[in-house]
Amino acid sequence: MTMDARGVVLSGTNLAKEIRESLAQDVEKLKAKLPDFMPGLAIVQVGGREDSNVYIRMKIKAASEIGINATHVKLPNTTTEEELLSKVNELNNDPTIHGIIVQMPLDSINKINSDLVINTVLPEKDVDGLNQLNRIKVTDGDMSGFIPCTPNGCIELIKKTGISIARKNAVVLGRSKIVGGPAAALLQWHNATVTTCHSYTQDVAKFVSQADIVVVAIGRPEMVKGSWIKPGAIVIDCGINAIPDATKKSGQRLVGDVEYETASKVASYITPVPGGVGPMTVAMLMKNTVISAQRSAKKLLDKIELGTEC
Repeated sequence: MTMDARGVVLSGTNLAKEIRESLAQDVEKLKAKLPDFMPGLAIVQVGGREDSNVYIRMKIKAASEIGINATHVKLPNTTTEEELLSKVNELNNDPTIHGIIVQMPLDSINKINSDLVINTVLPEKDVDGLNQLNRIKVTDGDMSGFIPCTPNGCIELIKKTGISIARKNAVVLGRSKIVGGPAAALLQWHNATVTTCHSYTQDVAKFVSQADIVVVAIGRPEMVKGSWIKPGAIVIDCGINAIPDATKKSGQRLVGDVEYETASKVASYITPVPGGVGPMTVAMLMKNTVISAQRSAKKLLDKIELGTEC
């Protein structure tokens, strides 16, 4: 694959399927060594937002396909911060749980510090990669922890093109702790020259027009136009926005932060919305969970070899 291509769709749906199939094989290998062992993922939800329910069902379905035991820990919207922290600590101490994610936003009538909750999750079980320690590691170029799922999915999609990230000019639109910030760090540690644009950046289009790789995570429907894109650039669109569309039964349709119709005529490779970054985020969550389970299984096997456990 080369940057001479035009409008090649980078399907996150297809790549995520490949990753799930590979992870299922990894789980089978674990079970061959430890027949009673199963990777465990706890999904903690406060309240009952329908958008959160949709995302959780996607995660549970993916886990089931791979052989991960996903537990949905559903707490009422009356949950207090103390009660939520207590539940997280309970899961921290549960040896059958290898990954913990706290579904955001927290839908409680009580004030809860989401950063405190995320940082209460043990770093070795923080498969979302949002714990402060894991985020600092990524910033420092240490990939031994867990990498945030959406940025990691972006990198895997870029790699799928076969084009080296090294020595490329990359522009990241957005600087959030969840996507933009870690995406910029990952691109830097893959040896790209990275520029981050945000709400205070003047003439964003100028920066985008110079980029070989563009990662967009700003939550503004179709803001990035095809006229901004450098011919042959790789475009990764992390946005998912609902806009009115009278032709749809629901009265709306999903679009990204990039104007796909115009950008796809200029970019070499581009992710669609939906079906691009979204499925990869879930796949990377599953990958992190399997990695955590593998580390836990290795400790068990080491104990068995030492004769300290039968």
